[in-house]
Amino acid sequence: MRSGDATARATLDKSADENFPVAPFFLPRAWRGDLMAVYGYARLVDDIGDGDLAPGGADACHLGVDPARSDDRLLMLDAFEADLGRVFDGEPRHPLLRALRPTVERHALTPEPFLALIAANRQDQLVRRYASYDELLAYCELSANPVGRLVLSLTGTASPERIRRSDAVCTALQIVEHLQDVAEDLGRDRVYLPAEDLERFRVSEADLARPTGGASVRALVAYEAERARELLNEGTPLVGSVHGRLRLLLAGFVAGGNAALAAVAAAGFDVLPGPPRPTKSRLTREVGAVLRRARREG
Repeated sequence: MRSGDATARATLDKSADENFPVAPFFLPRAWRGDLMAVYGYARLVDDIGDGDLAPGGADACHLGVDPARSDDRLLMLDAFEADLGRVFDGEPRHPLLRALRPTVERHALTPEPFLALIAANRQDQLVRRYASYDELLAYCELSANPVGRLVLSLTGTASPERIRRSDAVCTALQIVEHLQDVAEDLGRDRVYLPAEDLERFRVSEADLARPTGGASVRALVAYEAERARELLNEGTPLVGSVHGRLRLLLAGFVAGGNAALAAVAAAGFDVLPGPPRPTKSRLTREVGAVLRRARREG
């Protein structure tokens, strides 16, 4: 296997660790290919922003950056944005961006949602605390919502109402991920729990650095989890607005969020020992529950 193929495969393989199925087997092959192309883009830009690139500097080489400077995340994001430009006008260098180009052309996608994901990762290098829930929602508008909008574009189902519902689901999924990763994020000097909520529940960053969460931390996590659940409920009618295999795919996204929230609750809202992860059986049950609701509301 060529090194570029291996680099791309290592990134795409991370889809198995997501809370929701990215491109399940029951979808048409063309949809699966397009969804994985978008996932590869989104995963790679997040890996750049988080400093989680594979060792050896292959991604930097693909982007024309000296591997010795691959730990300069802003530099890497700049190079990644330049290569994104070649997707729309030129010949991209990175294998994941070369794979994205046919998807962009086939669906006449625009640069905006892809640029938003880069902007979110730039923000991660510069903004490490959020004063309010509204500030966090604005971040999710860049970091999460573009992915749902791209899914609607790929499947030809975008409409203002579906975009609104999709945004609610994607923001919820981002918040759930933040709750699962409180300890990991703090290790990166990032806190995605709004400062106003930390103050309200009398939680300090020192409390978040403990091996386990005390009563105040768990109460805070439960509060944020309920906010995420409300957003998922707001977005769930999206599932009933579509049909066939797309309905099942979107049900998987919503169910992934519900199952992750159930895992957080099952851990007593103590997320500090490590990310609570849902079981496959729980995810399956949640998919069934979402589909039943979609049938009732459809």
